[in-house]
Amino acid sequence: MTVRDGQGLLTLILAGGKASRMGGQDKAFIELAGRPLIEHVIGRCTGRLAISANGDASRFARFEVPVLPDHTPGQGPLAAIEAGLTHARSIGCRAMVTVPCDTPFLPLDLTKRLGEANAPAAYAMDATGAHPTCALWRVDLLSEVTAAIDRRDLKLMNLLTRVGAEPVMFDDPDAFFNINTPDDLATAEAMAARSHMPRA
Repeated sequence: MTVRDGQGLLTLILAGGKASRMGGQDKAFIELAGRPLIEHVIGRCTGRLAISANGDASRFARFEVPVLPDHTPGQGPLAAIEAGLTHARSIGCRAMVTVPCDTPFLPLDLTKRLGEANAPAAYAMDATGAHPTCALWRVDLLSEVTAAIDRRDLKLMNLLTRVGAEPVMFDDPDAFFNINTPDDLATAEAMAARSHMPRA
């Protein structure tokens, strides 16, 4: 199955992490180049959007998109994917792309490239390895996701391998840089300056 140009697609931004290495801040709202990380990610997404997050959903109200809490809390990204696929199916989408809220340099063609894969799922790769949180999931994989949660097999790569996901190679070495520590944020600020990322 291919999904082209974001048609019939939900993009789910994963914003449920605790950011323990960033002092427990709400990672989505850590600022880079004067803007929250999640704003940078939203600007690089296509298709219909939703945010995966637990707690008070009103903190995301400015973005005017659905906020989806986990159906089975404490089960990591798979729980977010389960909730996202359930929502995607309910609004008539055929597939869903997941992206983390702390990857502000995502490829602008991520959705297009993943959507061209002729497989039940696809995930991004670069020279550093696989990036399973940057992936496309066909909606009818929902039962596989739920089954993996039920058996507590929570590693995304295990499930992607199980369903025959296709790796999609990207060449940009900065595209999947994610921000986990204050040092990462400083590095990202330097990267943003080099790339002339728009500031608030």
